[in-house]
Amino acid sequence: MAYIRKVKTGYSVEIERKGIRKSKVFPTKAAATLWATVEEGKILSGETKEFPDFTVKDAFARYEKTVSKTKRGSHAEALRFGAFIKEFPVLANKVLHLVSPNDIGEWRDKRLESVSPSSVVREAAQLRNVWTVAENEWGWCGESPWKKVKLPAKGHARTRRTSWQEIKMLVRHMGYVTNKAPVTPQMQVAWAYMVAQHTALRASEVRSLSRSSVDLNKRVVTLESHKTLEREGTRFVPITRKAAKLFKVLDTQAEQLGRDEYFTMSAQSLDVLFRKVRDRLLLDDLHFHDSRADALTRLSKKMDVMRLAKISGHRDLNQLYTAYYRESAADIAATM
Repeated sequence: MAYIRKVKTGYSVEIERKGIRKSKVFPTKAAATLWATVEEGKILSGETKEFPDFTVKDAFARYEKTVSKTKRGSHAEALRFGAFIKEFPVLANKVLHLVSPNDIGEWRDKRLESVSPSSVVREAAQLRNVWTVAENEWGWCGESPWKKVKLPAKGHARTRRTSWQEIKMLVRHMGYVTNKAPVTPQMQVAWAYMVAQHTALRASEVRSLSRSSVDLNKRVVTLESHKTLEREGTRFVPITRKAAKLFKVLDTQAEQLGRDEYFTMSAQSLDVLFRKVRDRLLLDDLHFHDSRADALTRLSKKMDVMRLAKISGHRDLNQLYTAYYRESAADIAATM
């Protein structure tokens, strides 16, 4: 709708259609009216190359409401957007369609000062999709500036293996006792870590385990919620006899307490308590998620790659090989 008003130099006209704002001053009201009619028509027909003045922060907010909410990782995406707004306030408040490749390049270089190249690549994938949706669906910008920015190469896959001496020291300091059910949050973390070491399950998958999801007779775990749920659906994971013995203790405890779930600690508690003990023991560069690679590497000695992929849930065997198979050359040589 056009808004025309008298000013000292003539007539000022302002229009706003589909979020696009334009203004101009004309010597006569008739000229202002004509211009407004023509420009509104261009906007409505899509002929204009101008875009609405929504900021990067506005785009994040809309993306969260319309795209992130359909994903299981919506909370994590919201946290990343929040961190971006806090760390890069100038860029976050810049009009989306005015963001240049140079702006993106400066963001990349700044992030590389504090995080690994692989982390920058992961963050860029999420941010880049905001521009893609804004361009293709919302009409908020033209060609994405990300297309002209070179991202760093992903870092090499981790090779860190955890020795049984390290595992034993770690869980003992967290209060783990064989065949004794956990009674404190720290002991639950120790049991979760032991389960992960024997099943190759992710931390989130371990936390979701319950009496109803673990079949001790068939030795099969049913995962209704996992990282690749949208692509694979429910996963059925076979478990070893050692893992079944751990589950038996947890199952008995859950039954006695009248609950279904095996673990009650939050994801944040698991992470904080694990890191606290790890740092106290000076176990450098050890992550909870390394337990997945430890377990898969051990299992690889007992079964072929197809069965291993069935356990891990990998469709890409190359990722299974490069990221999770961590047997050293010395280990392989010892078997030759």
